[in-house]
Amino acid sequence: MRLGLATPVVIQVPGTASSWEAEGGVEDISQIASAADELGFAYLTCSEHVAVPADAAAGRGTTYWDPLATLAFLAARTQSIRLVTSVVVLGYHHPLELAKRYGTLDRLSGGRLTLGVGVGSLREEFDLLGCAWEDRGARADDAMKALRASLSSTRPAYHGAFYGFDSMIVQPCAVQPRVPIWVGGRTRRSLRRAVDLGDGWTPFGLTIEELTKYLGSVDLPESFAVVLSTPPMDPLDAPQQTLDRIGRLTDIGATDVSCVIAARSSAHFRDQLIALAELADLSRREGR
Repeated sequence: MRLGLATPVVIQVPGTASSWEAEGGVEDISQIASAADELGFAYLTCSEHVAVPADAAAGRGTTYWDPLATLAFLAARTQSIRLVTSVVVLGYHHPLELAKRYGTLDRLSGGRLTLGVGVGSLREEFDLLGCAWEDRGARADDAMKALRASLSSTRPAYHGAFYGFDSMIVQPCAVQPRVPIWVGGRTRRSLRRAVDLGDGWTPFGLTIEELTKYLGSVDLPESFAVVLSTPPMDPLDAPQQTLDRIGRLTDIGATDVSCVIAARSSAHFRDQLIALAELADLSRREGR
């Protein structure tokens, strides 16, 4: 089981983000990313929303740093930690646009990209960007197939229901022979999409019971990533609760846990990371 980090500041969801994050800035995320890298955390995350409808702000929040710019910045300030889009909305982009931009990020980072993708759920955002809404699921399936054909190739070729290309050169491309693609979502269909077309599933907004039901309904491929998120955790003041929360996700099948950290400040967040890394190391030594 690998521990990743839900990067603070760059995504601020009400009820999950700590109050200090509203004033957090570039230096804060840089120091936190460096600390997570040095402590051996598996990955950092960043999500995509171009614009959030005002009516949805209370539930979704309004702060979403651009994932490509943010992860490229963090790539330059880290050495080995992976960089995860959680998630990029497929319907907002042509597959070759994603292959070029995120293939470049993979090259800049020395092969540390994990491309998290999703179908999208904000009709207003689709309409704003002039993107198709009604058939977004079918388009996403085709886009994933096109991405698989193009992310690691300078001469990609693909012909599908919605996307088709050949005789085109995309330079540079990703350095990983196979960039891991994780699929986000909150339905069994998203899990099936991940199993059929991706390398992992990173759900959100589901209960333990729903996760257990969905994961028990499919045969998962070998090395398939099940990426589950914690509620805000306090490793310093509530170490056992922290271990219990991670353990519960592991028990239902998590291979990767995206850790949300409660903190009073950027410095406190880094202290929490150190405590979490020590707890995880202790748990591994004791065989939990």
